[in-house]
Amino acid sequence: MTRGAGTVDLTDVDVFVAGGHPAVFAHLRAHDPIHLNQGADGSRFWALTRYEDVLWAYSSHELFGSTRGAIVGGSFRSEEDTSAGKMLVSTDLPRHRMLKQIIHPAMSTSVAKRVAARVSVLLDDALARLRRNGGGDFATEVATELPAGALMEIMGLSHEEAHHLIGLTRRMVGYRDEVFVETGGDERLRLAWLQAEIFEFFTDVVAARRRDPGEDLITMLLHGTVNGRKLTEEEVFYNCMNVAVGGNETSSYTGCTGLLALLDHPDQYDLLLSRPAIGSTVVDEMLRWSSTNAYVQRVVLRDVERGGVTFRAGESVTLWNYSANRDERVFADGDRFDATRSPNRHLSYGAGLHRCVGAPVAQAELSLLVEKIAAQGLRLKLAGDVRRLRSNFILGVTSLPVEPV
Repeated sequence: MTRGAGTVDLTDVDVFVAGGHPAVFAHLRAHDPIHLNQGADGSRFWALTRYEDVLWAYSSHELFGSTRGAIVGGSFRSEEDTSAGKMLVSTDLPRHRMLKQIIHPAMSTSVAKRVAARVSVLLDDALARLRRNGGGDFATEVATELPAGALMEIMGLSHEEAHHLIGLTRRMVGYRDEVFVETGGDERLRLAWLQAEIFEFFTDVVAARRRDPGEDLITMLLHGTVNGRKLTEEEVFYNCMNVAVGGNETSSYTGCTGLLALLDHPDQYDLLLSRPAIGSTVVDEMLRWSSTNAYVQRVVLRDVERGGVTFRAGESVTLWNYSANRDERVFADGDRFDATRSPNRHLSYGAGLHRCVGAPVAQAELSLLVEKIAAQGLRLKLAGDVRRLRSNFILGVTSLPVEPV
């Protein structure tokens, strides 16, 4: 590594919980856009913070690999992620393309339509309860119905099973958050145990699909082949977890942060209620503004220079979607929520080879949420303190008490 590190530490979760990260990233984009981060946790990685650099790294799959996993320090006692070569998000070409061909049919446009139909019913019930009860916690009582409906259609789960799985993935992603887990002891060991809980859940579901196949993702994984070989049970588990975590955490947390943005920008909330036709631009702005998946990690495959910095083979590089989506060179007044922002080429779904395979489903879920708020003229206000997830990887709101105006 050839550049000295500054005082910024992007592994400091407290900065994100306190809401100080927008200013930190603005500083980095202006003064240290390719930042060498030496974390208090012992991690050492490059951080790309400008849009053009993040997009470059996403598009350069011959230079940056995914086998170290998406999250810094995410694998227990191993520099390379234990899911490397097994799970879609931590797999490179050509295997990545083969895995995606198995998974993609479960995320198709037709499946997204079925998800939308299911989520529509769940949201109607949840919003009706919210009105009937005079308020509630939007984060736990409404937003979680987005991934619940998706899991029911994509994996063939019951409503109860879907919410149980959401609870498990929430614990894993929130492995540093005392709301979800006991935070004492070794963080990596805790993360490994939480992953094992998710695998245990899928053990029963996979066994059921072996006995009674369906048209769901799990059945597709059980019957799919890569280079003529069926996936191992571990590979099936990893890819079920990949889809569950990716879908459960991003759509619900984006819905929460998006609603909070409307509450914090009442003029934009007014605009949506008076002009429901802008719903699609509101959804994209929620995705940009929230940038729920704050970053992804890559490993340098061969030495390469960019912006006066030499990345050495084997080093870790993080692509900060959150910062790229606020880059003033691409998004005018990027720290303002603009319900009519267009164009809006956000990177919340990633880009290139690893663009989120579930993007059509997530788009359908969030579109329904915005459409229902607008169509019902649902005016909400805060009814208590907002609580944010203790994470620098997934930026979410774990408690959002609201009540109808």
